[in-house]
Amino acid sequence: MSTDLIDLAAPAIDVQDLVKSFGDNEVLRGINLTVKRGEVVCVIGPSGSGKSTLLRSMNLLEAPTGGRVLIEGIDITDPDADIDRVRTRIGMVFQSFNLFPHMNVLGNLTIAQRRVKRRSRAESVRVAEAMLERVGLSEKAEAYPSELSGGQQQRVAIARALCMNPDMMLFDEPTSALDPELVGEVLTVMRSLAEEGMTMVVVTHEMGFAREVGSRLIFMDGGVVVEEGEPHRVLSEPQHPRTQDFLSRVL
Repeated sequence: MSTDLIDLAAPAIDVQDLVKSFGDNEVLRGINLTVKRGEVVCVIGPSGSGKSTLLRSMNLLEAPTGGRVLIEGIDITDPDADIDRVRTRIGMVFQSFNLFPHMNVLGNLTIAQRRVKRRSRAESVRVAEAMLERVGLSEKAEAYPSELSGGQQQRVAIARALCMNPDMMLFDEPTSALDPELVGEVLTVMRSLAEEGMTMVVVTHEMGFAREVGSRLIFMDGGVVVEEGEPHRVLSEPQHPRTQDFLSRVL
């Protein structure tokens, strides 16, 4: 996207009165959330609270039933918005790694660069190799996903997103499918991204990561934001009874 379409004064993400229903099931009930550039917003809450739906709505993987989502000042819920162009600024990492099993790591990291960014093969490979080094997997360029551990696959997925030079990253419970001993290597990469100033929204169960890395913590339940604030404060002194009950079960 050319920078003339980006409002540099606007928040990275601005969610306004967001509603999402699946049939009679109202999953999001008027969410308002602003994410500033460079912020790391961690979203916690019980299963079914709407966390992943909120995250997926931020790049229109879920079309809202009502409300608006603005990315760097662009209303992506406007039917005339060039959503594919906006999505090039948003990296997304899922619970499942979504790597192409028939391609090696280098192939997984270069295909979108060549097809979407229209980069040459040489440039795509150069960027891919730099991103693999960034996530500590330079030696795995020729490996196939089946030859990698879950933690390595997730780090490849992060590298793939970074190859597109996104302005922000969305993480949907990126460690929930991993064995406990592999969680740390993924969180280390995410922590380094935060330290470099990457704007991040992270749906997570990793309370330690939220406490240490998050600049803001949001607790969702029943499709609404119940409580939000500085992570240490919310985790140590939750104000809302529902937050207190949830944290008493997970901490």
